[in-house]
Amino acid sequence: MQLLKQPFSAMACTCEIVIAAGDLPAARAPIAAAVAEVRRIEAKFSRYRPDSVISRINAAAGGAALVCDEETASLLAYADTLFQASGGLFDITAGVLRQAWDFKRPQLPSDETLARVCALIGWGRVERNANSVRLPQVGMELDFGGFGKEYAADRAAAVLAAAGIRHGYVSLGGDLRAIGPKPDGGPWMIGIQDPRRAGDIIASIPIERGGLATSGDYARFFELDGRRYCHLLNPHSGQPVTYWRTVSVVAPLAVMAGNCSTIAMLKEQDGLDFLEAAGVSYLAMDYSGEIHLGKPD
Repeated sequence: MQLLKQPFSAMACTCEIVIAAGDLPAARAPIAAAVAEVRRIEAKFSRYRPDSVISRINAAAGGAALVCDEETASLLAYADTLFQASGGLFDITAGVLRQAWDFKRPQLPSDETLARVCALIGWGRVERNANSVRLPQVGMELDFGGFGKEYAADRAAAVLAAAGIRHGYVSLGGDLRAIGPKPDGGPWMIGIQDPRRAGDIIASIPIERGGLATSGDYARFFELDGRRYCHLLNPHSGQPVTYWRTVSVVAPLAVMAGNCSTIAMLKEQDGLDFLEAAGVSYLAMDYSGEIHLGKPD
């Protein structure tokens, strides 16, 4: 078997599919199908596309409910599960906080701006049933960015597995779903970025199957008066989290790994208790640089 690596761009990030196959020309078709699945999900759910399902829901805020197809309704139900499991910290209506925070320049939002934007947050106010959804207030928005890449990685991996691929992985901006181990049975070794030294890694995590995702304070941030302000924002206060530098999680699905890592970041000092209760493996670095490791019993 030989390795075939297919880089591509989607969801505003660098992506890669790596598979092992005996017949490389024949393997190109399932790879193309997997890439197409990622782009389908991006087109359907990206808030940056005016014709996406999410953009249509957001544009109708304050108006009538919109009918949802089965996939959209399922993802909304999943968002509700995450909201409940996180104590309201994982809230897909919190994307509006980007109106208050611009991480391209070191400037804090005013109290008035933050209060105005926070008033638009509230998953509990979203009106939803089995096949429709309504945002009750003009200006409210849904944003699937908190699990979109991981969901797409899982779906792309399912396409490859259905085509008979048994060895490989899908990586979307570092959020990864492994289909199966290397051809020799060994794990794929995935480096975890040092959150303070670009280009360095703090560990390599072995993974044969399942999902691996990392959340951290280093992807989008600015520093002001000696303090780091990162893009992970508490929906209750509108303020950036500060306790963890990075949290990586291994779980059966990429979407579960990603959501556990994000919720742990949002829970700050209670993050490890959440990960332990979730029964996932993790590697986390706190604000002081200390590394914490955990693995299910």
